[in-house]
Amino acid sequence: MSLFQEKVLAACAKKQALFDESLGRYALRSLFAGAFLTMSTAVGIIGADVISSQFPALARFVFTFIFAIGLVYVLIFNGELATSNMMYLTTGSYYKAISWKKTTIILLYCTFFNLIGAIFLAWLFNQSFSYSLLTDKSFVINAVQIKLAKTDWMNFIEGITANMFVNIAILGYMLLKEESAKFFIAISAIFMFVFLINEHLIANFASFMLAGFSPVKHIEGFTLLNILRQWTAVFFGNWIGGGLFIGIAYGWLNKSQTNHVD
Repeated sequence: MSLFQEKVLAACAKKQALFDESLGRYALRSLFAGAFLTMSTAVGIIGADVISSQFPALARFVFTFIFAIGLVYVLIFNGELATSNMMYLTTGSYYKAISWKKTTIILLYCTFFNLIGAIFLAWLFNQSFSYSLLTDKSFVINAVQIKLAKTDWMNFIEGITANMFVNIAILGYMLLKEESAKFFIAISAIFMFVFLINEHLIANFASFMLAGFSPVKHIEGFTLLNILRQWTAVFFGNWIGGGLFIGIAYGWLNKSQTNHVD
Protein backbone atom coordinates (compact mmCIF):
# COMPACT_ATOMS: atom_id res chain seq x y z
CA MET A 1 0.00 0.00 0.00
CA SER A 2 1.36 3.42 -0.98
CA LEU A 3 1.67 6.30 1.47
CA PHE A 4 -1.12 8.07 -0.45
CA GLN A 5 -3.49 5.11 -0.02
CA GLU A 6 -2.56 4.72 3.64
CA LYS A 7 -3.16 8.40 4.44
CA VAL A 8 -6.41 8.70 2.47
CA LEU A 9 -7.92 5.51 3.88
CA ALA A 10 -6.93 6.49 7.43
CA ALA A 11 -8.48 9.94 6.94
CA CYS A 12 -11.71 8.44 5.56
CA ALA A 13 -11.96 6.01 8.47
CA LYS A 14 -11.42 8.83 10.98
CA LYS A 15 -13.98 11.11 9.34
CA GLN A 16 -16.59 8.37 9.03
CA ALA A 17 -16.05 7.25 12.64
CA LEU A 18 -16.46 10.79 13.98
CA PHE A 19 -19.57 11.36 11.85
CA ASP A 20 -21.13 8.09 13.06
CA GLU A 21 -20.17 8.62 16.71
CA SER A 22 -21.10 12.28 17.15
CA LEU A 23 -22.83 14.52 14.64
CA GLY A 24 -22.32 17.39 17.07
CA ARG A 25 -18.53 17.01 17.14
CA TYR A 26 -18.39 16.64 13.37
CA ALA A 27 -20.55 19.74 13.00
CA LEU A 28 -18.25 21.73 15.31
CA ARG A 29 -15.11 20.71 13.39
CA SER A 30 -16.87 21.75 10.17
CA LEU A 31 -17.98 25.01 11.75
CA PHE A 32 -14.39 25.74 12.80
CA ALA A 33 -13.14 25.18 9.23
CA GLY A 34 -15.62 27.73 7.88
CA ALA A 35 -14.70 30.09 10.72
CA PHE A 36 -10.93 29.82 10.14
CA LEU A 37 -11.28 30.69 6.45
CA THR A 38 -13.59 33.58 7.31
CA MET A 39 -11.06 34.91 9.82
CA SER A 40 -8.23 35.05 7.28
CA THR A 41 -10.61 36.41 4.63
CA ALA A 42 -11.73 39.18 6.98
CA VAL A 43 -8.17 40.27 7.76
CA GLY A 44 -7.16 40.03 4.10
CA ILE A 45 -10.02 42.32 3.09
CA ILE A 46 -8.98 45.04 5.52
CA GLY A 47 -5.34 44.59 4.51
CA ALA A 48 -6.26 45.01 0.84
CA ASP A 49 -8.29 48.15 1.58
CA VAL A 50 -5.46 49.69 3.61
CA ILE A 51 -2.73 49.02 1.04
CA SER A 52 -4.92 50.07 -1.91
CA SER A 53 -5.12 53.63 -0.59
CA GLN A 54 -1.43 54.05 -1.47
CA PHE A 55 -0.58 51.12 -3.76
CA PRO A 56 -3.75 49.86 -5.50
CA ALA A 57 -1.88 47.26 -7.57
CA LEU A 58 -0.77 45.48 -4.38
CA ALA A 59 -4.27 44.96 -2.95
CA ARG A 60 -4.81 41.55 -4.51
CA PHE A 61 -1.36 40.34 -3.44
CA VAL A 62 -2.01 41.34 0.17
CA PHE A 63 -5.45 39.74 0.30
CA THR A 64 -4.26 36.54 -1.37
CA PHE A 65 -1.35 35.98 0.99
CA ILE A 66 -3.35 36.63 4.16
CA PHE A 67 -6.28 34.49 2.98
CA ALA A 68 -3.98 31.50 2.37
CA ILE A 69 -3.07 31.39 6.06
CA GLY A 70 -6.66 30.31 6.81
CA LEU A 71 -6.11 26.94 5.13
CA VAL A 72 -3.04 26.37 7.28
CA TYR A 73 -5.25 26.95 10.34
CA VAL A 74 -7.72 24.37 9.02
CA LEU A 75 -4.96 21.80 8.49
CA ILE A 76 -3.19 22.35 11.82
CA PHE A 77 -6.35 22.38 13.92
CA ASN A 78 -8.12 19.49 12.13
CA GLY A 79 -11.08 21.40 10.74
CA GLU A 80 -13.48 19.55 8.46
CA LEU A 81 -13.40 21.45 5.17
CA ALA A 82 -15.86 20.35 2.49
CA THR A 83 -13.52 21.02 -0.42
CA SER A 84 -10.71 18.84 0.96
CA ASN A 85 -13.25 16.18 1.94
CA MET A 86 -14.28 16.09 -1.71
CA MET A 87 -10.84 14.60 -2.40
CA TYR A 88 -10.60 12.34 0.66
CA LEU A 89 -14.11 10.90 0.62
CA THR A 90 -14.41 10.55 -3.16
CA THR A 91 -11.11 8.65 -3.21
CA GLY A 92 -12.32 6.56 -0.28
CA SER A 93 -15.46 5.66 -2.23
CA TYR A 94 -13.32 4.81 -5.26
CA TYR A 95 -11.36 2.42 -3.02
CA LYS A 96 -14.69 1.09 -1.64
CA ALA A 97 -13.76 2.12 1.90
CA ILE A 98 -16.91 4.25 2.21
CA SER A 99 -20.17 4.15 0.26
CA TRP A 100 -21.00 6.84 -2.28
CA LYS A 101 -24.20 7.55 -0.34
CA LYS A 102 -22.24 8.11 2.89
CA THR A 103 -19.72 10.30 1.06
CA THR A 104 -22.52 12.50 -0.28
CA ILE A 105 -24.24 12.79 3.11
CA ILE A 106 -21.02 13.73 4.93
CA LEU A 107 -20.10 16.26 2.24
CA LEU A 108 -23.47 18.00 2.40
CA TYR A 109 -23.42 18.03 6.22
CA CYS A 110 -19.87 19.39 6.25
CA THR A 111 -20.72 22.06 3.65
CA PHE A 112 -23.73 23.23 5.65
CA PHE A 113 -21.72 23.71 8.85
CA ASN A 114 -18.85 25.36 6.96
CA LEU A 115 -21.51 27.90 5.93
CA ILE A 116 -22.76 28.28 9.51
CA GLY A 117 -19.20 28.94 10.69
CA ALA A 118 -18.73 31.54 7.96
CA ILE A 119 -22.04 33.26 8.79
CA PHE A 120 -21.25 33.46 12.51
CA LEU A 121 -17.73 34.87 12.10
CA ALA A 122 -18.84 37.26 9.33
CA TRP A 123 -21.53 38.65 11.62
CA LEU A 124 -19.02 39.05 14.46
CA PHE A 125 -16.50 40.88 12.27
CA ASN A 126 -19.20 43.22 11.04
CA GLN A 127 -19.77 44.41 14.60
CA SER A 128 -16.17 45.67 14.68
CA PHE A 129 -14.76 49.14 14.01
CA SER A 130 -12.80 48.09 10.92
CA TYR A 131 -15.87 46.66 9.20
CA SER A 132 -18.02 49.66 10.04
CA LEU A 133 -15.80 51.59 7.60
CA LEU A 134 -16.47 49.40 4.54
CA THR A 135 -17.78 51.25 1.48
CA ASP A 136 -18.93 50.29 -2.00
CA LYS A 137 -15.29 50.79 -3.08
CA SER A 138 -13.97 48.17 -0.64
CA PHE A 139 -12.09 45.14 -1.92
CA VAL A 140 -14.67 42.60 -0.75
CA ILE A 141 -17.61 44.40 -2.38
CA ASN A 142 -15.85 44.54 -5.73
CA ALA A 143 -14.77 40.89 -5.43
CA VAL A 144 -18.29 39.66 -4.62
CA GLN A 145 -19.81 41.64 -7.50
CA ILE A 146 -17.28 40.11 -9.92
CA LYS A 147 -18.09 36.59 -8.69
CA LEU A 148 -21.85 37.11 -8.96
CA ALA A 149 -21.52 38.46 -12.50
CA LYS A 150 -19.80 35.30 -13.78
CA THR A 151 -21.70 32.79 -15.90
CA ASP A 152 -22.53 29.31 -14.57
CA TRP A 153 -19.98 27.78 -16.94
CA MET A 154 -17.26 30.14 -15.76
CA ASN A 155 -18.08 29.43 -12.11
CA PHE A 156 -18.08 25.69 -12.80
CA ILE A 157 -14.73 25.67 -14.60
CA GLU A 158 -13.10 27.97 -12.06
CA GLY A 159 -14.51 25.75 -9.33
CA ILE A 160 -12.65 22.82 -10.88
CA THR A 161 -9.31 24.62 -11.09
CA ALA A 162 -9.63 26.20 -7.64
CA ASN A 163 -10.12 22.87 -5.91
CA MET A 164 -7.30 21.30 -7.87
CA PHE A 165 -5.03 23.92 -6.31
CA VAL A 166 -6.56 23.37 -2.87
CA ASN A 167 -6.05 19.63 -2.99
CA ILE A 168 -2.51 19.99 -4.29
CA ALA A 169 -2.00 21.87 -1.01
CA ILE A 170 -3.74 19.05 0.90
CA LEU A 171 -1.69 16.34 -0.82
CA GLY A 172 1.54 18.20 -0.18
CA TYR A 173 0.66 18.70 3.48
CA MET A 174 -0.26 15.01 3.73
CA LEU A 175 2.81 13.55 1.99
CA LEU A 176 5.62 15.91 3.03
CA LYS A 177 7.48 15.43 6.31
CA GLU A 178 9.17 18.78 6.89
CA GLU A 179 6.86 21.31 8.54
CA SER A 180 8.39 24.22 6.63
CA ALA A 181 7.79 22.43 3.32
CA LYS A 182 4.18 21.72 4.30
CA PHE A 183 3.63 25.38 5.09
CA PHE A 184 5.18 26.50 1.80
CA ILE A 185 3.15 24.20 -0.45
CA ALA A 186 -0.10 25.06 1.35
CA ILE A 187 0.46 28.81 1.11
CA SER A 188 1.73 28.70 -2.49
CA ALA A 189 -1.10 26.55 -3.88
CA ILE A 190 -3.81 28.61 -2.18
CA PHE A 191 -2.14 31.85 -3.25
CA MET A 192 -2.35 30.77 -6.90
CA PHE A 193 -6.08 30.03 -7.08
CA VAL A 194 -7.05 33.10 -5.07
CA PHE A 195 -4.86 35.37 -7.17
CA LEU A 196 -6.63 34.06 -10.29
CA ILE A 197 -10.02 34.83 -8.64
CA ASN A 198 -10.99 31.18 -9.12
CA GLU A 199 -14.02 29.87 -7.27
CA HIS A 200 -13.79 28.04 -3.93
CA LEU A 201 -17.14 27.40 -2.26
CA ILE A 202 -16.12 27.91 1.36
CA ALA A 203 -14.06 31.00 0.52
CA ASN A 204 -17.18 32.32 -1.21
CA PHE A 205 -19.23 31.62 1.91
CA ALA A 206 -16.78 33.83 3.80
CA SER A 207 -16.57 36.72 1.34
CA PHE A 208 -20.30 36.75 0.56
CA MET A 209 -21.28 36.77 4.23
CA LEU A 210 -18.73 39.46 5.10
CA ALA A 211 -20.15 41.59 2.28
CA GLY A 212 -23.75 40.75 3.14
CA PHE A 213 -23.46 41.86 6.78
CA SER A 214 -21.52 45.00 5.84
CA PRO A 215 -23.00 48.52 5.99
CA VAL A 216 -22.93 48.72 2.18
CA LYS A 217 -26.57 48.90 1.11
CA HIS A 218 -26.38 47.98 -2.55
CA ILE A 219 -24.22 45.15 -3.90
CA GLU A 220 -24.88 44.45 -7.56
CA GLY A 221 -26.27 40.95 -8.16
CA PHE A 222 -26.49 40.18 -4.43
CA THR A 223 -29.82 38.36 -4.43
CA LEU A 224 -30.63 35.00 -2.85
CA LEU A 225 -31.34 33.35 -6.21
CA ASN A 226 -28.13 34.61 -7.79
CA ILE A 227 -26.06 33.60 -4.76
CA LEU A 228 -27.51 30.07 -4.76
CA ARG A 229 -26.90 29.83 -8.52
CA GLN A 230 -23.25 30.76 -8.02
CA TRP A 231 -22.72 28.43 -5.07
CA THR A 232 -24.34 25.47 -6.85
CA ALA A 233 -22.12 25.76 -9.93
CA VAL A 234 -19.03 26.17 -7.74
CA PHE A 235 -19.98 23.20 -5.52
CA PHE A 236 -20.09 20.79 -8.45
CA GLY A 237 -16.97 22.31 -10.00
CA ASN A 238 -15.10 21.93 -6.71
CA TRP A 239 -16.23 18.32 -6.38
CA ILE A 240 -15.00 17.42 -9.85
CA GLY A 241 -11.72 19.30 -9.38
CA GLY A 242 -10.92 17.82 -5.98
CA GLY A 243 -12.73 14.50 -6.19
CA LEU A 244 -12.10 13.43 -9.78
CA PHE A 245 -9.12 15.36 -11.15
CA ILE A 246 -7.04 14.97 -7.97
CA GLY A 247 -8.66 12.30 -5.77
CA ILE A 248 -9.67 9.56 -8.19
CA ALA A 249 -6.78 10.37 -10.54
CA TYR A 250 -4.20 9.84 -7.78
CA GLY A 251 -6.22 6.93 -6.42
CA TRP A 252 -5.91 5.19 -9.78
CA LEU A 253 -2.21 6.04 -10.10
CA ASN A 254 -1.55 4.51 -6.68
CA LYS A 255 -3.21 1.22 -7.58
CA SER A 256 -0.11 0.48 -9.65
CA GLN A 257 1.73 -2.78 -8.94
CA THR A 258 5.03 -1.00 -9.58
CA ASN A 259 7.02 1.15 -7.17
CA HIS A 260 5.93 4.31 -9.01
CA VAL A 261 3.44 5.40 -6.35
CA ASP A 262 3.09 8.38 -4.00
